Amino acid sequence: MRHALIASAALILGICHAISGCASDAGERTPPQTPAGGRALDAPVMMVLGDSFTVGSGPVPPWRTYASEAARLLGWQPVLAGAGGTGYLNEGRAGRTFQRSFEEELAWRPAPDVLVVSGGHNDRRWSALSVSRAAWQLLRDARARWPSTRVVVVGPIWLDDAPAKAYAIRDTLARVAAREGVAFLDPLRERWVTGSRAEVMLPDGVHPTFAGHLRLARWLAAELHS
Repeated sequence: MRHALIASAALILGICHAISGCASDAGERTPPQTPAGGRALDAPVMMVLGDSFTVGSGPVPPWRTYASEAARLLGWQPVLAGAGGTGYLNEGRAGRTFQRSFEEELAWRPAPDVLVVSGGHNDRRWSALSVSRAAWQLLRDARARWPSTRVVVVGPIWLDDAPAKAYAIRDTLARVAAREGVAFLDPLRERWVTGSRAEVMLPDGVHPTFAGHLRLARWLAAELHS
């Protein structure tokens, strides 16, 4: 994991300097220059490929998920892809994996500044080795398609106690990210429920409320920007 953390720090710093206009000294940040009532001029494009956490579920529409909210906080333009129940190997009701979602929804578009691949929550019934191979292929294809795009992998999201298999998927994704030289961010290291579970989790006990998505968004935006 040490190598994964080193790679993450270096690449996130690269994102910061390449497209976010960060100052060189810690604590000094230059916010995006936004015209009154409009979006940032030449705003970076952030594509996010994921599952229901990314594209929305229940009462939360795509434009209110953590992915969209993080882009809004950064002054970036979000492009969301994927479907609920999907993963690196799990096809869900949509009948497609992350690989196919990438090919059908994203790969034909102009290169984004940042590509975030967020998931693994739905891959628990698959072996870590199988998930590793699928993640490796996806990252290789994305980097071959867009050589200049910064790639960030976000591990499985669990707002409350995660099962042991979630940590196994997290670890294998971190190793793949390190091997491919891309940043890895770990939601399982964070504490999302700080008060009432109902504040951040929908009644299904899995998906975020509006407040839960905003909490995730602030975390992701801070990770990408600092």
